[in-house]
Amino acid sequence: MKVLKFILFCFVFVFSVSCQKENKFTIASTFEEPIDPSPNKDENWDAVPKGLQASVTSTNIRFVKSVIPKLEQKTTWTGNAWKGERISSQLVLWSNDSINLVKTEISDFKSDTGQTLPSSIAKARFVKYVITDEFAGGCGYRKPEDFASSLAADALDDVSSYAVKARETRPLWITIDVPIDAESGTYKSTVTIDIEGQKSKTFEFTLNVIDMILPPGTEWDFHLDLWQNPYAVARFHNVEPWSKEHWDLLKPLMKRLADAGQKVITVSLNKRPWGGQTFDQFEAMVDWEKKSNGTWEYDFSKFDNWVDFMMGLGVKKQISCYSMVPWGNEFYYFDEAENKEIKIKAAPGSKEYEELWVPFLTEFKKHLVDKGWNTITRIAMDERGPEEMNAMLTLLNQHAPEFGVSFADNHKSYKLYPDELKDMSVAFGHPVDHEDLIQRRANDFISTLYVCCSDGFPNTFTFSPPAEGVFIGWYTMAADFDGFLRWAYNSWVENPLQDSRFRAWPAGDTYIVYPDNRSSIRFETLREGIQDAEKIRILRKVLKDKNMLDDLDYLNKVVAQFNITTRPEDGVEAMIENGKNVLNSLAEKLEK
Repeated sequence: MKVLKFILFCFVFVFSVSCQKENKFTIASTFEEPIDPSPNKDENWDAVPKGLQASVTSTNIRFVKSVIPKLEQKTTWTGNAWKGERISSQLVLWSNDSINLVKTEISDFKSDTGQTLPSSIAKARFVKYVITDEFAGGCGYRKPEDFASSLAADALDDVSSYAVKARETRPLWITIDVPIDAESGTYKSTVTIDIEGQKSKTFEFTLNVIDMILPPGTEWDFHLDLWQNPYAVARFHNVEPWSKEHWDLLKPLMKRLADAGQKVITVSLNKRPWGGQTFDQFEAMVDWEKKSNGTWEYDFSKFDNWVDFMMGLGVKKQISCYSMVPWGNEFYYFDEAENKEIKIKAAPGSKEYEELWVPFLTEFKKHLVDKGWNTITRIAMDERGPEEMNAMLTLLNQHAPEFGVSFADNHKSYKLYPDELKDMSVAFGHPVDHEDLIQRRANDFISTLYVCCSDGFPNTFTFSPPAEGVFIGWYTMAADFDGFLRWAYNSWVENPLQDSRFRAWPAGDTYIVYPDNRSSIRFETLREGIQDAEKIRILRKVLKDKNMLDDLDYLNKVVAQFNITTRPEDGVEAMIENGKNVLNSLAEKLEK
């Protein structure tokens, strides 16, 4: 009997160990990557030592799947961060062997004074590849076969385990969100990569927490305006717009944006304000109905729900309503007498335009006053010419001058509307007189810059160097703007997880985050640059208040070096590294 019990015990023990081993390397389910359209066939993978290779590396590198990393392997990482700051690191894995099943683990961060920051402040995400193309002149309709295509490492997949295939390079992106109430000091943690059938690889992470506070993104002064497209979310996930399923999908995606400091809610007053230029056209958030007796009726329910939703996430500063001057000057409404949707063409200044917009503005004003949103609402226009703008402004100033205008200006025409543009964004590189920026700030007007398909540098295409996202924050401060605008937060292409190319612009131009609330290298580096901009603002104020004018002058000279509009021959990486070191050294000086 004892022998039988012993045999049964051994069986249970072995089975348990076996199950634990199997569970340990159960790989999280994830989406399939596209086939590499241009793999590098000249790499000597046979020269790679046996087993999985891994190294700490720079976040400035966008790795190529089929190319062996050319770097000296490192097992340590050191980062400096303020309280409340997010800091990133990158590891890279590669192998010549068959599939390697790997799982990542991050330990608590412990200081030499006994303080502990939980491991939950760090997140490891495997970087996935999407198809990209090339700048090649930027704007303009393009056929995929006419542009060089490749894979770009960009999407951050929220899985901590992965199957690293043979003869591929797989990045691993790590973010650390330093708690705002953390004790300053030096903390150490380990990042462990468990590999099925191989010895684990361990990396030592050292985090120096500086005694300066970066407040939450919803409190940053930096005016971030990334245009949202809720309709893309509904289409991709095949849910009814504004259904519970839709709201549930929108919430984490839009909270990510709010946490990065977003200030503006994107609203489509009428259908197709951009003429359907995106894969998912914008529908109207206001239902327009012309009654049989010629009067108008408006349903603001969708508008109200969307604005309330975004405000609940922390985006409260501005509501930008597109558009009284849509691309093509086409408008849509439901005609009760004809019992169908009507499309009309009405140019600003025409009788048809006035008949359409005067009754709307009258009712819209009343509604906004009732909601308490009348002082933060802007009538928004995107790259419209002076003739249309002037005609629109004539009508707006007659019937709703309190709104003011939000305008993305690529016509170098901002001086034509000195009092109306409460929110002005100028195309990168277009001249703006510094005196005008100062006067606008004195009037409590917003002045930002934007980049689009015409900008080879800097940008956030899927092929753009990661450091360019960081550079945007530094340039914003160097050129004395209040923030940054990018026209597309999530205007996804048809298959955004596989192919970032689009019919009209360089790949990645239409979105910077991925479905299911996946972040990207591009979004994380853009956010990093915004953090740096906010740190500059904080330091300028503290140094001035403490009468540390020599240090303030030094900081301003370092920041001024970023006021450039062409990419330096050796890139911007060294400039950014030096700039970050200056920010942290000044912060440490204030600690003493």
